[in-house]
Amino acid sequence: MKMVSYALFLVALFQCSFLAVAILDPLDFLALQSIRKSLHDLPGSNFFASWDFTSDPCNFAGVYCDSDKVIALNLGDPRAGSPGLTGRIDAAIGKLSALAEFSIVPGRVYGSLPQSISQLKELRFLAISRNFISGDIPASLGQLRRLKTLDLSYNQLTGEIPRSIGTLPELNNVILCHNHFSGSISPFLSKVLTRLDLKHNALTGSLVPDSLPPSLQSLSLSWNKLTGPVDKLLSRLDQLSYLDLSLNQFTGPIPDRLFSFPIKNLQLERNLFSGSVQPADQVTISTVDLSHNRLSGQISPMFSTVQNLYLNNNRFTGKVPASIVDQLLAGNIQTLYLQHNYLTGIEIKPTADIPVKSSLCLQYNCMVTPVQAPCPFKAGNDKTRPTAQCSEFKG
Repeated sequence: MKMVSYALFLVALFQCSFLAVAILDPLDFLALQSIRKSLHDLPGSNFFASWDFTSDPCNFAGVYCDSDKVIALNLGDPRAGSPGLTGRIDAAIGKLSALAEFSIVPGRVYGSLPQSISQLKELRFLAISRNFISGDIPASLGQLRRLKTLDLSYNQLTGEIPRSIGTLPELNNVILCHNHFSGSISPFLSKVLTRLDLKHNALTGSLVPDSLPPSLQSLSLSWNKLTGPVDKLLSRLDQLSYLDLSLNQFTGPIPDRLFSFPIKNLQLERNLFSGSVQPADQVTISTVDLSHNRLSGQISPMFSTVQNLYLNNNRFTGKVPASIVDQLLAGNIQTLYLQHNYLTGIEIKPTADIPVKSSLCLQYNCMVTPVQAPCPFKAGNDKTRPTAQCSEFKG
């Protein structure tokens, strides 16, 4: 009798276990098994400790289900300092047909992006950042017509950014910085794109005026090899709150209209921008860096409301506006770098007390510096320009 009862108990236990496993769609169940086999915890991580396939996978860490389908897969412990995962992304990821969100926390996941990701027609969020993913971005990712966020930053991806990515209609955030992408930037057609971050790559070529949508609020293209004028393009992007085009080879003028946009931080340094800069109204941008360009003409008094103003290493001429000096002495300007220009004067008393929290650098201009103020080391030791340079300069 006891043996019969024990046998019935085993049957019941088996049935319960089978039902628990059977809750999930079989294709999703097998896909998760394959994904698990290709990824492993780094030493110190125990993310996969809960992945016991004798229980319901919908209760696994990082797995989220709706009915019998996996709708989100967030791999790795998201807490700061987590060691992360290693291994490869298995092609079985493409079998999770209802997947809307897929992310992997920073770690040492390597290999290429599986082409099968393009089968995830419901995918809205794809974020695999700070790993060692290499190879090209599959052009087939352009089939993910519902994708809103694409974050593949801080990896080792190469090749061109597929033109098909720019055609995705619902893209909101594109973060591909700190990779090894080359080639030109194809147009982004999404009318809801708000963030585009492509900094620290090897991108080349110029930007056509209508290549980016007016919806952009944050644009970072720094540390590339981009060329050509951008004045017509920038004039259209009047929703920008952050702009960093530094360390490229952009040419032509900086549109005066740009300074009236709701930008908080403007980084245009180390390019080949030329011409004068004359904002129509007081500039409310807290940091403006136009250093290391070929800008000329007189410095506009409209910059007196900027907290950190970098105009050094250009071809500015004339006197420093009195309103800028007043704001510096009042402590409202914290950084005023004007070194390495062709400025001829500044109305400031040699005994003037520059606030401790403020920095002023005037050296290597066409004047005798009236005040002694510490300059950055890179400014050099020469206090004034040679007279011959000042008399010959026609800026």
